[in-house]
Amino acid sequence: MTAARAHQAEDPEPGETAPVAFRQAVAALTGARTPSAVHLEPLPAPRRLAPYAHAVGASVTVDDEELADGRFVLLHDPRGHEAWHGTFRVVTLARAELEAEMAADPLLPEVTWSWLTGALDARGVQVRQPGGTVTRAASAFFGQLGGRPAEAEIELRASWTPLAPLGFPDVAAHFAAWCDLLRQCAGLPPEPPAEDPPGIVPLPHRRR
Repeated sequence: MTAARAHQAEDPEPGETAPVAFRQAVAALTGARTPSAVHLEPLPAPRRLAPYAHAVGASVTVDDEELADGRFVLLHDPRGHEAWHGTFRVVTLARAELEAEMAADPLLPEVTWSWLTGALDARGVQVRQPGGTVTRAASAFFGQLGGRPAEAEIELRASWTPLAPLGFPDVAAHFAAWCDLLRQCAGLPPEPPAEDPPGIVPLPHRRR
């Protein structure tokens, strides 16, 4: 499914009452190129976070196996938002299953956060007020489930204010950076326009 089709299935076009800047930003998002192995799906936009919102979900699938998934939400408040320091805000989620031993790496949260900042830098986008959390969870099975191998998951929740020198942010570039992050969480290399930032290493493929 192409980016445009996925977005159109969710929200064909922002209403005419939506601000021009928001409509232009959504148009840029719906026209963004989707990297290989990243598949989009419609998501309902949140209604309580901002007056205007647009959302899309995505998964990274290779050989019919889903390796990572997440969501990308664009918020807009024409009056501005004190916590955002701007009128737009990007809110994202990315998660993937890991091998249990990798989840125990004490540097994993810092490395995962560096994938996001590295992806934004590689796409040349500027942000303000970035923030987020990296959570890892491990599950062990007992009793009748004792034969199942241990499972672990990494989850990155992040938000930032995209700078908008032209009146609306380059949402396509922010979306591309997020797709690069998803691919890295899935153990695939990103598809940036330039060389990968030093020190950015994707996860090895997880095991079922």
